[in-house]
Amino acid sequence: MFILDILYTFADSYQQHHPMRTTLQAIKKYPVSTFLVASIWVACMLPVPETPLNHISMFDKWVHFLMYGILCCTVWFEYTRCHQVINGKRLFVWAFVGPVVMGGLVELAQAYLTMGLRSGDWIDFAANSIGVCLGNAVGLTIYKILK
Repeated sequence: MFILDILYTFADSYQQHHPMRTTLQAIKKYPVSTFLVASIWVACMLPVPETPLNHISMFDKWVHFLMYGILCCTVWFEYTRCHQVINGKRLFVWAFVGPVVMGGLVELAQAYLTMGLRSGDWIDFAANSIGVCLGNAVGLTIYKILK
């Protein structure tokens, strides 16, 4: 039932607003989050350069963890800055479900669209998801402290 409520909420808002106008408004309201989403997609599709940090065990997993954790903290910050009344369902979708789904889509895109330059990895997806969970925990904690 909860998921259906979320889908109906977004379907209603989609029908009430022109999609292009809604997208531009979202970019204006959430510029840092939008930039981070675009940056994650670009960074994850490019070949990994050799760096002195490559010898660190599981370094790339830490990078995935941090990217998604920072993204979720940023979504929390920008959402709470733009809205006086917090819509828990909407925030849950944008700060939790969206980044987890994006992490899965990024891994699938790496596996099937990068022509061997990158490879999809389920452990990367797990690191993304753990980063999402921690980012949401930090975002919620900071929100409650500042409220």
